[in-house]
Amino acid sequence: MPWSRALPAFLGLALLVGTAAAQPTADYPNHPVRIIVNVTPSGGVDFATRLVAQKLSERLGQTFVVENRAGAAGNAAAEAVYRSPPDGYTLLASFNSTVSISDYLFKGLNYEPLGFEPVAVLTYIPLALVVRPDLPVRDAREFIAYARANPGKLTFASNGVGTAGHLTAEFFMALTGTKMTHVPYKGTAPVLSDLIAGNVDLTFIQYSAFYELYKAGRVRILATASEKRLDTLPDIPTMGELGLPEIISKTWNVISAPPKTPPVVLAKLNKQIDEILHSPDVQARFAETHAIVEGGSLDYAKKYVAEDRARWGKVITAAGIKPE
Repeated sequence: MPWSRALPAFLGLALLVGTAAAQPTADYPNHPVRIIVNVTPSGGVDFATRLVAQKLSERLGQTFVVENRAGAAGNAAAEAVYRSPPDGYTLLASFNSTVSISDYLFKGLNYEPLGFEPVAVLTYIPLALVVRPDLPVRDAREFIAYARANPGKLTFASNGVGTAGHLTAEFFMALTGTKMTHVPYKGTAPVLSDLIAGNVDLTFIQYSAFYELYKAGRVRILATASEKRLDTLPDIPTMGELGLPEIISKTWNVISAPPKTPPVVLAKLNKQIDEILHSPDVQARFAETHAIVEGGSLDYAKKYVAEDRARWGKVITAAGIKPE
């Protein structure tokens, strides 16, 4: 067949192939979607993901299956999603460090944290400075003066090296010229018990973990690392009010897609999730857990991740924390 006659047929075939390839995104989702959560089935990330997945299923008429795959500090699940087909049918739900700073903390990662496509930031909980009830200070300003006068004597607990609590404490010490001794634990529960028992002096941790203990007078919350005072802690100042506006620290969770997921899929998911997050019934459910709804556009989610990396990357480097 002469090329002049074959060309229209070739172009027509290419058009059909292109249309077929585009079809899965045009009617997305047309079969069940998996959301892999990189933590165990408990806690904030899991709760937020399951609530959003339920609402997505109701809205889009397809099942959004939540699958917990903990292990390797969340990196095993992240790698699995990273290498999944970029079609929107396998998503990752994770805490913030997975998609922003994991390469600062772990050697030999088989994925690039910033390579993910952030779909939507779900919720966040600010961290707070929490101290044992008998520490001889009345407020946060006295605490800073006390820490400066007693270098190396105060012990601060965290739920692991490189976690938000550890990094916030390092940032706090750098900005205030204080020196405290780090006591890392494996998880939040032992931090709670040892702080109550007086075995450590303080911690920087999401305030919700200590809220009931604070109300019962078993610990004291001296300051929050939030942009403004929290409705649930109206008498507790922010770090900004203490002259430390740089200390904005929170644990947050995000749904992400593999690299090169089509923009039309990302946009559809983002729009649906943002509407879900701002519905009154969902906001009420999150308020019960002290989680604050975030949401926002795709660009906002990307900016959120980038700013998190920029903030804590500097702290990690300055503190000399090496990947393990």
